[in-house]
Amino acid sequence: MNQSLFVYNTLTHQKEEFTPINAPHVGMYVCGPTVYSDAHMGNCRTYISFDLIFRYLTHLGYKVRYVRNITDAGHLESDADEGEDKISKKAKLAQLEPMEIVQKYTVGFHEVMQILNTLPPSIEPTATGHIIEQIEMVKTILEAGYAYEVNGSIYFDVEKYNQAHNYGMLNGRNLDDLLNNTRNLGGQEEKRGKLDFALWIKAKPEHLMKWPSPWSVGFPGWHLECSAMSHKYLGEQFDIHGGGLDLVPTHHTNEIAQNIACCDKVPARYWVHTNMLTVNGQKMSKSLGNSFLPHELFSGNNKILNKGYSPMTVRFFMLQAHYRSTLDFSNEAMEASEKGFKRLMNAITLLDGLKASSTTDVTIAPLSQRCYDALNDDFNSPVLIAELFEATRIINSVHDGKMKIDAANLDELKTLIQNFVFDVLGLKNEQATGDDLPRVLDFIVNLRSEAKTNRDYATSDKIRDGLQHIGIQLKDSKEGTTWSKI
Repeated sequence: MNQSLFVYNTLTHQKEEFTPINAPHVGMYVCGPTVYSDAHMGNCRTYISFDLIFRYLTHLGYKVRYVRNITDAGHLESDADEGEDKISKKAKLAQLEPMEIVQKYTVGFHEVMQILNTLPPSIEPTATGHIIEQIEMVKTILEAGYAYEVNGSIYFDVEKYNQAHNYGMLNGRNLDDLLNNTRNLGGQEEKRGKLDFALWIKAKPEHLMKWPSPWSVGFPGWHLECSAMSHKYLGEQFDIHGGGLDLVPTHHTNEIAQNIACCDKVPARYWVHTNMLTVNGQKMSKSLGNSFLPHELFSGNNKILNKGYSPMTVRFFMLQAHYRSTLDFSNEAMEASEKGFKRLMNAITLLDGLKASSTTDVTIAPLSQRCYDALNDDFNSPVLIAELFEATRIINSVHDGKMKIDAANLDELKTLIQNFVFDVLGLKNEQATGDDLPRVLDFIVNLRSEAKTNRDYATSDKIRDGLQHIGIQLKDSKEGTTWSKI
């Protein structure tokens, strides 16, 4: 039973049997958020996907060290080597310290992750907490001859590296194609090659976030941060490196180059990437006016939403698509997911009241095996959910007296539900517990307070009136805002 787990590896473009380097230990690094704004739905989709992977590996008995970083410096506006630091820019606009911005959006990110019932990672390192490790990695790459200094900045020499290694091993592109299709980036006059990227950038006098180094007072390159942190906590080579598909062409390609230049090893054996989230068939973006944030999806406070949806409905919706498939949002899809989730949870509430018979019309073992088969096929959550609806049919049939089940199979059915619905998919029966309501409402009340602080009274009133409409009354006082059920 259970059999082998197969994982799709972006590096080899095929499914491969999962064989940890040092079983039962598994090292998994996932690129975390840059904390200069609210977590968006694409972030949520990625981290729910890796939460599923983390949960399933743990369920199989692996001891998983899950490292997910916080990028709190060095990520420039262009995602390259030009422009302002995203966090510093936000800090200047808000007239705050950069670390106030970092704190605010890190806390917000954690709140959303908790509401969506994702487990915290084993380690959550920050880029600013690992400046020394990054400087040491730059020194090693310089000594290996794959980097050079210009005016206090250090650049990675891609063309020299490619003479000994395959720079495009992850993105599947050869160097000539990459050179022909690369626009000139900032700082180009300092670089030897068009594809060269910064390991360390000399800071301009007005740059807020900077540190001393052997070359200049500056800050690390965005790509270097993840190489240094994964190396520190998971070693020269570990099992799984994950992130969104958009990180493949540059960020993860450059991570691999840095790690090979540093220690002659591809950092991870399996590269796992989640696909994008679209809205009615279009890419989600502010410019198209079709983007929304998690709290807007929970509250329904966005013009493209017909109503709000519970956090577990949102999680269920995301798990109904395979992590490597595009997930297309629509009001119709959300409503269908809401119905499906309620149907599943309604059946589960009947489970404890089922009576065992002396005979049985159903054997649960084959169903349980099919659930494992689904997850062992590259964590195929939609196929698993389809099998769980077969479990729902069995529960309803036994409850209605149309089917009998003996004690052994009833116990196995309860184990199946616990294992796959709650432990692996990470769903919660909101109807049964209501545990999330206070946390969700506190989150919404805080958002309303922020709107009032920003003099966005239209949004503040809309939140208050919307909550009143669904039976939640807000009361403002000098001490703050409290809520109560009407």
